Amino acid sequence: MSLTSILSAEAIENAVKDCQAPDSFCYKKFFQLCGLSQKSPQEVKEVFRILDEDNSGSIEEAELKFFLQRFSPGARTLTENEIKSLIKAADKDADGTIGVDEFQTMVSF
Repeated sequence: MSLTSILSAEAIENAVKDCQAPDSFCYKKFFQLCGLSQKSPQEVKEVFRILDEDNSGSIEEAELKFFLQRFSPGARTLTENEIKSLIKAADKDADGTIGVDEFQTMVSF
């Protein structure tokens, strides 16, 4: 399954364009623009599975670096500050990663 089977390619493109500059990524705005925040819990889980490249059940810092590229191959990598901010916002159990439930909570804000 690909992200474009869940989200429109146009919405993904608009969301990625909105955060092209380093340190401009805002997960709330990104999820709104790409349409993910309007998707069903099952669709959000599918997106999580795509982002969890190593199928570990959580998204780690190394996977977050390439977060935008999972949505659009030509997108930039996230900065260290953006990665830390994303983990801080989502990681409720303080294990340093984002689990599926944490991801769903973050997306639905």
